[in-house]
Amino acid sequence: MIGKIFITSSGYDPEFGRHVHDPYLGPRPTLGACRPDIRRQLKEGDHIFVISGKVPRVNQYVMAGFEIDAKVGAMEAYQMFPELRLRKRADGQLTGNIIVDANGKQHKLDDHDAFDKRIRNYVVGRNPLILSTLDEIAEGRRQTMEALCDILQTRGDTPIEVVGRWGKKLTEKQILQLREWLESLKVTVQ
Repeated sequence: MIGKIFITSSGYDPEFGRHVHDPYLGPRPTLGACRPDIRRQLKEGDHIFVISGKVPRVNQYVMAGFEIDAKVGAMEAYQMFPELRLRKRADGQLTGNIIVDANGKQHKLDDHDAFDKRIRNYVVGRNPLILSTLDEIAEGRRQTMEALCDILQTRGDTPIEVVGRWGKKLTEKQILQLREWLESLKVTVQ
């Protein structure tokens, strides 16, 4: 078992920024089009942890962690998760992380390059630990830097200084420590 922790794109923060739509952080988390490198490298049983994107004057935090249950193609995901097909929300922001249309072609709302690489290895998760309430998020913002530095045995003042631009590979011990920390954080705020 290995894992990866990474930071979402700048501005993506469920409380103070744009809507986070990839990864989808729900009861059955998914990672659909973003980070094809991570989706290719990891396999079933490995873990993914996600840090919110940079937003001015707001502490970033570990939003969630989950285990990989399966990897499927984008067309299979299209059939499995109709609610995660790419579309616009009422506020004009994109939601959904399945970037193919009904014919398997690139969805008209997806404007990224390397479409062929981005439709492989759609990750379906299990055993999610998601900071979702306002209290959990606030405590996550308060504790994230100390927890990351402690668990990853490194120093830094921001998540990017600790995990880097492309993320950081995690050992089994670090995965278990991150999961334990997220679980304890959720219990603490109840």
